[in-house]
Amino acid sequence: MAVATVKYLQTPTSPAWIEQAIANLDTILLDHSHCERKAAGVALNLMCRYPSNTQLVYQLTAIAREELEHFQQVNNILERRNIPLAPLPAPPYAAGLKAQVRRNEPGRLLDSLLISGLIEARSHERLGLLGENVRDRELAAFYRSLMASEARHYGTYWVLATTYFPREEVTERLEELATVESELLATLHPQPRIHA
Repeated sequence: MAVATVKYLQTPTSPAWIEQAIANLDTILLDHSHCERKAAGVALNLMCRYPSNTQLVYQLTAIAREELEHFQQVNNILERRNIPLAPLPAPPYAAGLKAQVRRNEPGRLLDSLLISGLIEARSHERLGLLGENVRDRELAAFYRSLMASEARHYGTYWVLATTYFPREEVTERLEELATVESELLATLHPQPRIHA
């Protein structure tokens, strides 16, 4: 099983996650649907919170649209496989990262952009791993098809961070947040999830 290395991530995903995901593809697909919906929501929420940041609004409009397209694509696969849409308990990953967001501006904006970028980077890595390791040809091709857009998304969040903040500040804070991100994934969550 291949293990990917992605820029901005301090540690690669463990082979144990790949094994867990492949053994529970129905749950991973359902969780993937939730992830795409939440990613669109994050982009929309940032646009609503910072409506005068022109570049942010412009770039995140494109991301929100693409995330919703992916959401529909995953839901189409779920429907073909007779997997009903249903809620899933969230793993501690996103909540653990959001707990790092500073309450006051401008730190709140920087942290929000960097955390969104880290989540997209991890999605890029893990969807790529699924594309390499899933035996189902349709699913493998689908996951490989999403890799470029996930990479573009985390790149966009990085560019936005460096648009509104000095590069040195962005790099320093990214290192701190990437350390937390790695620690949150250090122990495999017992329930299979894209980010667990």
